[in-house]
Amino acid sequence: MSYLAGFKIGHATDNEFHTGCTVILCPEQTIGSADVRGPAPGTRETALLAPDKPVHYVNAVLLTGGSAFGLAAADGVMRYLGERGIGHYTPIRSIPIVPAAVVFDLGFSMGQRAPDAAMGYTACENAGDCRIPQGNVGAGAGVTVGKWGGFPHMMKGGFGLVVLQEGELVVGATAVTNSVGDILASNGTVLAGARKLEGGWLADDHPLRFISQERLPQMGTNTTLTAVFTNAKLNLTEVNRLAQRSHDGMAIAIRPIHSTHDGDTAFALASGKVEAPFELVASMTVTAVAEAIRSAARHAETLSGVPGLANDNQ
Repeated sequence: MSYLAGFKIGHATDNEFHTGCTVILCPEQTIGSADVRGPAPGTRETALLAPDKPVHYVNAVLLTGGSAFGLAAADGVMRYLGERGIGHYTPIRSIPIVPAAVVFDLGFSMGQRAPDAAMGYTACENAGDCRIPQGNVGAGAGVTVGKWGGFPHMMKGGFGLVVLQEGELVVGATAVTNSVGDILASNGTVLAGARKLEGGWLADDHPLRFISQERLPQMGTNTTLTAVFTNAKLNLTEVNRLAQRSHDGMAIAIRPIHSTHDGDTAFALASGKVEAPFELVASMTVTAVAEAIRSAARHAETLSGVPGLANDNQ
């Protein structure tokens, strides 16, 4: 069994304009669902993933920068899968099912470039099941965290990945952290987030993580994206519940989460290879999501004066 239990993950990164996209390619007959809690999401095909919809199988999930412009990268994923005959069967041709969600990462590029279909295709070509890069790559290239105190206090976010295993059961989680909130360590202290300019954390002086309405970023310019994948045998309702439980992991590792200014979206994918109790899978999901968020912060590197934890001593 591969490290990612049959799933593959690939990035395409624009190192000049600090944006990119990340694709998760799914094994055949993977059931997918999503749960959107943030008030300011940018998504594609998430309505199709509701438990009452007849199409259960997902071929890929795309996480991308570029705000709504970045949804164009899903066209490249569609083309990659379509060339290989992968997708939902119709009498004319197979239609790839590619749900997608975006983060607003225009700050470093000033909106000059966004992921497009070519980048989506490249991410598929780069997809593999070992040594997946983390940090300032793919959809994590231009993201930031800890903006509740204002942009001068923020830190660099990134892409994170964690895979847990219990016997043959695999539960993995990816995270793209572009949150208003701070990233919390497992003991509840700040791992990365709003910093005092003189050193230390703003949360020490403002435990409710609110200073003034003027300090908050514009609505819709922040989002945390997660995608959980597992080889467990689950039905669509259970996969939807996994997406819901993913938000528990977000709430554990980010504070505040699901603010008016975030578009937090969680995907869940199950390939149906291993019998496993749902509650075990769900508990592993919560842990994996929280740890993927922390891993994104730990791998984030300083960019254009915005400090990253990977090379920051605070």
